[in-house]
Amino acid sequence: MKAQIQQLLEQTVSSLKAAALIPVELEPRIQVDNTKDKAHGDLATNLAMLLAKPAGKNPRELAQLIIEHLPASTLVAKAEIAGPGFINFFLDSAWLAKQIEAIAASPTAEVKPAVPAQTIVTDYSAPNVAKEMAVHHIRSTVIGDAVTRTLEFLGHNVIRANHIGDWGTQFGMLIAYLEKVQNEQASELELSDLEAFYREAKKHYDEDEVFAERARGYVVKLQGGDEYCRAMWKKLVDITMAQNQLIYDRLNVSLTEKDVMGESLYNPMLRTIVEDLQAQGLAVASEGALVVYLDEIKGKDGEAMAVIIQKRDGGFLYATTDIACAKYRVETLKADRVLYFIDSRQHQHLQQAWSIARKAGYVPAEVSLEHHAFGMMLGKDGRPFKTRSGGTVKLSELLDEAEQRASDLISVKSADLPEDEKAKVVHAVAMGAVKYADLSKNRTTDYIFDWDNMLTFEGNTAPYLQYAYTRIQSIFRRLGDDAQTGPVQITAPAEETLAQKLLQFNDVVHNVAQKGMPHLLCTYLYELSGCFMSFYEACPINKEGVTAAEKASRLTLCQATAKTLNLGLSLLGIETLERM
Repeated sequence: MKAQIQQLLEQTVSSLKAAALIPVELEPRIQVDNTKDKAHGDLATNLAMLLAKPAGKNPRELAQLIIEHLPASTLVAKAEIAGPGFINFFLDSAWLAKQIEAIAASPTAEVKPAVPAQTIVTDYSAPNVAKEMAVHHIRSTVIGDAVTRTLEFLGHNVIRANHIGDWGTQFGMLIAYLEKVQNEQASELELSDLEAFYREAKKHYDEDEVFAERARGYVVKLQGGDEYCRAMWKKLVDITMAQNQLIYDRLNVSLTEKDVMGESLYNPMLRTIVEDLQAQGLAVASEGALVVYLDEIKGKDGEAMAVIIQKRDGGFLYATTDIACAKYRVETLKADRVLYFIDSRQHQHLQQAWSIARKAGYVPAEVSLEHHAFGMMLGKDGRPFKTRSGGTVKLSELLDEAEQRASDLISVKSADLPEDEKAKVVHAVAMGAVKYADLSKNRTTDYIFDWDNMLTFEGNTAPYLQYAYTRIQSIFRRLGDDAQTGPVQITAPAEETLAQKLLQFNDVVHNVAQKGMPHLLCTYLYELSGCFMSFYEACPINKEGVTAAEKASRLTLCQATAKTLNLGLSLLGIETLERM
């Protein structure tokens, strides 16, 4: 709706220029907003107030000229001037009805594809090798996945990049311990608890100097391409990612093993990049290390930020890897846009790496590098979410608890469900609740984890939305062969409110894709469910006195709502159910 009104206003501005009513050099940023009060129409613009001063006209006078020059459209029933010069648009109910019919019939709920389609790399999840995924990994994983699904839905070529921590000095220690475990003919099951494996490896490293020396030697060999060390390293990576994949599948996250692009991928590029930065005069020697000074990023002392790209011992740093990573994504993957879903504490680090990559010519100005930062996951006490003993909470254990709590909830609400169906419902509700509780919060803020708020059928929760969808499906199920949809007639206020909310879905989806903000979609789906509930109460479907035409019209509204809810939740990676 907004986009269409915007187009009409763009045509109007051109007409006013052609008629010499406003200066031809004016290029206003046309903004159209939803009105808060329906008495003031459905949409509004401040265009007249924006143009009045440079055009040398009174805002209300200019608003009248805009209305007079608006192109004819079936979309707008009338336009009115309000206050100092706002223009309010009232949508035509017949036009609105046709849009709802189109949404109900469309597999995409009439969401328009992105133009132009781009190649977009999304960097998310990024767990470490030889460690189990902890609760803090969930934010990057589910936020990144929701945005990725949305971009893909809009027709972009999306390349998932799971930037796993699979390189570095700790791998000498891990290879040495894996060797020890295998030599002692221990069972592979000892690797099923990766945390314990890592802990034991670290203990041996700290307490056994012979072991530590062998570990340090393995680091050098691994980085030099030694086949034995490479094979042991790959085994560690494969075991870790197999366990991570179980988590991804359980959470309905669209990452697979083919999406792994770990730190190791960029290792062969590092030496060449450092040499090139030296050749360009960007990297200079400082106390034995190689450093790039960034004038555009100041340190605490106000001096240019010094970024070390090679240590005095010849080793490379994370900054070097991230420069290579940006270069690879532009030159090899041909990215138009790169989205990094990484916590907010990494912002300066990313800015440093990107500044160097741009200065060196690896990333042209037209390629967008975006840090879609997120806050921390906190407990109710406002501190980082931990176990009662203060340890890190494993993500798998959190999901186990979610399923147990969901099972208790469903047992009370739907006691008559068969066991096999109950298990499916429990899983969908549990995973949906955990994901939605995170996705529904603005990602830029810290997030308070609270079981009581996430696993409830009331308020802005996944179970509430899943139930809203199920409720609509039950209407069609009860009616059976009598559930015939038909042309939409918008006569009641609740029908109009629901119809207009349905039309906002296109704008919301595009906003999520542009801003990387899944909570916008969550808020919309919650509001849509509320509009539907109000409509369902105010506009009976199968009661005495309801005409066949009214019934068919309202069923089409139900169908359009169910389609939008189902599609919206699928973009969030949340399952819907036919029965709950």
